[in-house]
Amino acid sequence: MSELVNIEVVYALPEKQVLLTVKVAPGSTIEQALEQSGVLRRFPELDLATMKVGIYSRIVPLTTALSGGERIEIYRPLTADPREMRRKRAEKAKDEGRADKVTGGVVNPQRKH
Repeated sequence: MSELVNIEVVYALPEKQVLLTVKVAPGSTIEQALEQSGVLRRFPELDLATMKVGIYSRIVPLTTALSGGERIEIYRPLTADPREMRRKRAEKAKDEGRADKVTGGVVNPQRKH
């Protein structure tokens, strides 16, 4: 029988973060590790059919085999489109006179032309 290997499961909510260390058999899938970790019971809102997971910031399928030492990250859906939020911040800066209208950069009053 092969030795068990350690993996980590992380899940972050705005108000708390969870880091679980789990021993699994080498070759276990991410799905098996998540079920074994108890994170799905602890957070019943997590749905394997729709959630995205990754290993060290790289999205991977639930069927990915683990060899040990990996950190499985459970990703929450975005609440806002990052591009849209950036556009809104840029518009606000322009409206407030904090951004140069031509380049979109920050106006520096100390700069000599």
